[in-house]
Amino acid sequence: MNYAQLLFPDFSLILIGYLICRFTALNRSIWVHVDALVYYLLFPTLLFYSIIKSPLDLDAAAKLVGAGWTVVAVGVALAYALPYLPGLRKHMPVRLHAASVQVGFRFNSFIALALAERLAGPAGLLEIAVLIGVCVPLVNVAAVWPMARGSQKHFGKELLRNPLILATASGLLANLCGLSLPHWLEPTVSRIGASSLALGLMAAGAGMQIGALANGKVLATAVLLIRHLISPLVALAAAYAFSLSASQATILLAYSAIPTAATCYVLASKMGYDGAYVGGLVTLSTLLGMLSLTFSLGFLRPLYLV
Repeated sequence: MNYAQLLFPDFSLILIGYLICRFTALNRSIWVHVDALVYYLLFPTLLFYSIIKSPLDLDAAAKLVGAGWTVVAVGVALAYALPYLPGLRKHMPVRLHAASVQVGFRFNSFIALALAERLAGPAGLLEIAVLIGVCVPLVNVAAVWPMARGSQKHFGKELLRNPLILATASGLLANLCGLSLPHWLEPTVSRIGASSLALGLMAAGAGMQIGALANGKVLATAVLLIRHLISPLVALAAAYAFSLSASQATILLAYSAIPTAATCYVLASKMGYDGAYVGGLVTLSTLLGMLSLTFSLGFLRPLYLV
């Protein structure tokens, strides 16, 4: 499978946003409003629809759920622990770390869905829907917590008014209750979700300043290593520990290696943190996804299937 071809649309949208913001009249003052539209309406709609449209059988997928939570838990723990590791504290600016930890454990749901369908067809789509449904609420909460704490905001209030968390939690609840959208409404919601991906990635490009990464090179390297190297290795160990089927292991390994979520940039910007820095990380993660997917599916997956 050509992973560069799979990730090219995301990377090209980031590049287009960057070029439009830098070289046209649609400058940063315009993209501030785009950020707000994506954050408060488009992305929440996408997350809700992605979770609710596929039935979740948690009993049948208990092992996959456990393995997915393991990958998330290890990623969150490592990202949070970076300032406390020997020799790293002085290289971890507090606010940059708070905004960037999410890069180490969040994932791009749209790439996950596209990749799962190519790898395992309808069964793969159902399995990745399970992972999205049970992991997205956890990673969103884990992403908000350090920024809420760092800005002296009440964590509970931030959760209750965070549109991404509200959308994922309500989508999961609706799914488990057997609710679904009316057929006549699905095309509209689907198109809103598709627009959120394009605008979110373009907004990340518009806010990106690669030079901003110079302020935290060690931090950038650390969170990207967690996302693109350590997570696939943890996924392989979790697949063994939970005795996953070949299909489940394939989906988990793919999930563990895909680029981080474009919403990392949006969330950091809307909570008053350095969006330019996080936007640079999103861009680098999109590029590194080509390598980590090759490593995870081309090298680690055959080891599990032996």
